[in-house]
Amino acid sequence: MFDKIKIMTALAGIAGLAGLAMSGAALASAEEDAAKLGTTLTPWGAEKEGNKDGTIPAYTGPIKPPASYDPKKPGVRPDPFAGEKPLFSIDARNVDKYADKVSEGNKAMMKKYPTYRMDIYPSHRTVNYPKYVLDNTKKNVGQCKTVADGLQVENCYAGFPFPFPKTGSEVMWNRLWKFDAYMMESAGMTGTVVDTQGNRTVTGVGKMWIDYPIYNPAKTTPVALNETYGRIRIDYTDPARKAGEKLIVLDGVDMVGVGRKAFSYLPGQRRVKLAPDIAYDTPSPTGGGAGTVDEAAVWYGSLDRYNFKLIGKKEMYIPYNAYKIRDPQQCPSSVAMKTKNHLNPDCMRWELHRVWVVEATLKPGKRNVYAKRTLYWDEDMPGIGISDNYDSTGQIYRTTHSLPISLYETQGHSTDEWVTYDLATGNYARQEDVTDTGGWIVTPPKPSSFFTPEALAGEGVR
Repeated sequence: MFDKIKIMTALAGIAGLAGLAMSGAALASAEEDAAKLGTTLTPWGAEKEGNKDGTIPAYTGPIKPPASYDPKKPGVRPDPFAGEKPLFSIDARNVDKYADKVSEGNKAMMKKYPTYRMDIYPSHRTVNYPKYVLDNTKKNVGQCKTVADGLQVENCYAGFPFPFPKTGSEVMWNRLWKFDAYMMESAGMTGTVVDTQGNRTVTGVGKMWIDYPIYNPAKTTPVALNETYGRIRIDYTDPARKAGEKLIVLDGVDMVGVGRKAFSYLPGQRRVKLAPDIAYDTPSPTGGGAGTVDEAAVWYGSLDRYNFKLIGKKEMYIPYNAYKIRDPQQCPSSVAMKTKNHLNPDCMRWELHRVWVVEATLKPGKRNVYAKRTLYWDEDMPGIGISDNYDSTGQIYRTTHSLPISLYETQGHSTDEWVTYDLATGNYARQEDVTDTGGWIVTPPKPSSFFTPEALAGEGVR
C-alpha cells in the first residue's frame, strides 16, 4: 500500500512538472507570436508583405484623404482612387480563368445574370487603427481565449481578440469585435429593395447610432463577461408606415447567459416591447424579404446555432475601398441601384486581398434557413467580406457583400453597409445606405441611458 502511494505521488509530481513545462512552452510561444506583431506581421496579425505576384501590396500605412475632401462634411468621403481604371473585368465569359479567386456566390450570380460583372482594380490596404486598439491586440496574445464551446471569451482586451486565429470561432470573434469607431451615427440610414423589374422600394429610413462601448479609449481592463460589446439604435422617419418606430439592439459578450436583447417602440401601441425576433433568420426589418437579420453586414449576432470550421487563408476578389458607390457625386443611390438583379457594376470596386475562410454548418437540432455558410473575412479588416449562404438542398440561396471604406477624419472604418442578393427571387437589398444623406459621422458617445427601453418610452411620440 505504501509503495502504491509513493508511485502515485511520483506520477503526480511528473504530471505537475509536465504541466509546468507545457505552460512554459505556451508562454514562450505567445511571446514569440507577440514579437511578430508590428515587425514581420502587421500590429493586428495580418501578413505585412505583399504576395509574390505583387497583386496584393505590402501594408505601408493608412489612407490619406484626397484634396476634394471637405472636413466640414466629414461623412461625404470622395473616392481617393477616382483616377484609377480597372485592370480587367470578370464575367460569365471568363470567370473560369479566375475561378480560384472568385466566391461561389459570385459565380452563381454570373451564371444567372449575364449583366453581372466584377471590375478588378489595383489593391490598396487602407486600414487605420488607433494605438490603444493595437496595444490591446498585443495584450491578447496567449491570454484571450474562447470558452463555453466558443460562445464566450475571457481575458480579452478590446482589440483583435485573436490576431493569430486557430479556429473558426476565433475568426468570428474577430469579426464581432471589429473596430470601426467608438461611436458613429447617420441622419438617414436607408434600406432599399430592387425587384426583378428594376423597381426600387424604400423599406426604411431613419437616424441610426452604432456604438461599441468596449472601445472606450479610457478602458484599461479586459472586457468582462457581463458587458455589452455592441449596440445600435434606429429612429425611423420613413416610409409613413414605419415613421415613429424605434429599435434598440444590445449584444452581450456572454452568448450563453445573456445573448442579444432587443427592444422596439411601436407608435400605434405607444409602448416598448421586447423584440426577440430581431435575431437569427428572422427577415431583416428593412430587407424587404431579401435577407435575414443575422446576415446584416455579412454576419450579425450570436454564434450558437453553427459550428465554425476554419478552412484557412486564401486570396480572393472582394468589394474593397467602396468609395465610389458611397460617393453622391459619382454614384448616388439612383445610379447605384438603377440596374435590376444586382448593383450597378460601374459603381463597384473589387480588389484582390487575403481572406480567412470559415465554413459555418448548422448544428444538429438548430434551425436556420441557411444550412451552411461560407464566410470570407479580410485579414486587415475582419468586419468586411462575403458570405455565401446555402439552403438545405445545398444550393446557394443568397450571397451578401460588405461595401466598406476607411475613414479620413479619424482613425477607423465604416464597414456596416451591405448588399444581399437573393438568387431564388432575383431581388436584392442594399441596407444602411447613407450615400444621399450625409454619410456616417464619428461622434462623441451617447450615455448608456440612450440605449435603454426607458429612453424609447420617454421619447416615443408620433
